[in-house]
Amino acid sequence: MLKLKENSRDDTASLMADLGRKARAAARPLAIANAERKHAALIGMAEALIRRQDEILDANAVDMKNGQDAKLSPALMDRLKLTPGRIRDMADGIRAIAELRDPVGEVIAEWDRPNGLHIERVRTPLGVVGVIYESRPNVTADAGALCLKAGNAVILRGGSDSLNSSAAIHACLVEGLKAAKLPKDAIQLVPTSDRAAVGEMLKGLDGNLDVIIPRGGRSLVERVQTEARVPVFAHLEGICHLYIDRSASLDMAIGIAVNAKMRRTGICGAAETLLVDRVVAGTHLTPILEALAKAGCEIRGDADVVKAFPFAKRATETDWTTEYLDAIISVKLVDGIADAIEHVETHSSHHTEAIVAEDAKTVEKFFNEIDSAILLHNASTQFADGGEFGMGAEIGIATGKMHARGPVGVEQLTSFKYRVRGSGQIRP
Repeated sequence: MLKLKENSRDDTASLMADLGRKARAAARPLAIANAERKHAALIGMAEALIRRQDEILDANAVDMKNGQDAKLSPALMDRLKLTPGRIRDMADGIRAIAELRDPVGEVIAEWDRPNGLHIERVRTPLGVVGVIYESRPNVTADAGALCLKAGNAVILRGGSDSLNSSAAIHACLVEGLKAAKLPKDAIQLVPTSDRAAVGEMLKGLDGNLDVIIPRGGRSLVERVQTEARVPVFAHLEGICHLYIDRSASLDMAIGIAVNAKMRRTGICGAAETLLVDRVVAGTHLTPILEALAKAGCEIRGDADVVKAFPFAKRATETDWTTEYLDAIISVKLVDGIADAIEHVETHSSHHTEAIVAEDAKTVEKFFNEIDSAILLHNASTQFADGGEFGMGAEIGIATGKMHARGPVGVEQLTSFKYRVRGSGQIRP
C-alpha cells in the first residue's frame, strides 16, 4: 500500500513537481501503447481489486472510523463507504472500460482538398490529466482506468477522508500496469493530505499537467476554476430537477420521483427539486409526496405545496439552489411547461433535468429550451452516469460547454490532431 506522507509546504512542492515529471515521462510511452497492452492492464487491475478486496475493506474501515470521528454528514459517509458489492462494481466498471473501443488513433473525420491533399482528424491522448476529488474512493479506480484507456497519464488527488481507501485501490491499479509492462507512473496517487498539493496541481506542475478535472463540492470546484492555470473540465453541483407535466402518468411519476430522489441521495444525479404542473396538483401532488415521505424524504414546499400537503416544511429561496445530497427535496407548483423551464433555467446547475410527460410537443419543448448537460424523458435522473450511458464509467459530469459536456468518459479524455497527406504539393 502507498505510504502516506505529511510534508512541509516546501516538501509538498518538491513532491508534486516530482509526480509531474514522472507523469510526463510515463505519458509518452502510454500514448503509443497498443490496445492489447492497455486491455491487459485493465483486466489485471479488475482482478487485483477482487483478489485484494479484504485489504481495501480494511483500509476503508479506517477511513469510515475517521469519518465518524470527524462527524461527516450521512451523505459523505455513504459516498465514502465501500462494500464487497461496491468493489465488485468497481471491478466490473474497469472490465467494461477494457472492452470499449480504443479511441486513440481513431479517424474522426477525413476529406480531400481540390489540390489533392488528404486531411484526417485523428483522436490523440490529452497527455497528463490531474483529477481532484472528494470522499468517493471509487473515483480512484474509475479515473485511473479511463485515463489509461485514453492513453493519458493521470495524477489523482483524493480527499483526505478517503486516502487510505484510495491508496489500497491505487495499489491494485499499479499491479495491473506492472503486469502489462506499462509505466507504473502512468497512474499516480498524491501521497499526502496537505492542501498545498492541490495548489501545486492548479499551478500546472511546471507545465507537466495538461488538464484538471475537479469532482467535489462547490467550494472545491470554484477554487479550481478560479486558480487553475491549466484547462479545467468543470463538474459543478448537481441541482437536478424533475418536472411532472399535466400529461404524465401518475404511476410513472410516483415511481420516477421516488427513484430519482431516494435510490441514492448522495450522488450528483439525485433529484433535488420537484416541479409539478398546477393543472394536476389535485390528482398527482399528494400521491407523489406521500410516496416520497413514506420512503423517508423530507418535503420542503412553496406556499401552495404546504397548503396541499401539511406535512411539508415551508421552502426558503435558498432551497431552490441547494444540492442537498440527502433525503430532502424542494417542491414547487408551476404553471405548465413554460414556467417549469423558467424555474430550471433560473436555478439549475445545468447538470441533469428530467420530465415525466406523454405529450410529445411538451417533451420537445423541454428538450429544446433547457440548456443542461443531460435531459431525460420518462426516466429517473439517477441515470445521469457514464456507466449507464455505456461508457463503462466516468470521471464526472462536466457542466461546462468547452471540450467535454455530460459524462466524461474515454472519448472525452482525448483531443485530436490533423494528419495531412500530400504528393509533393507546394503552396502558391
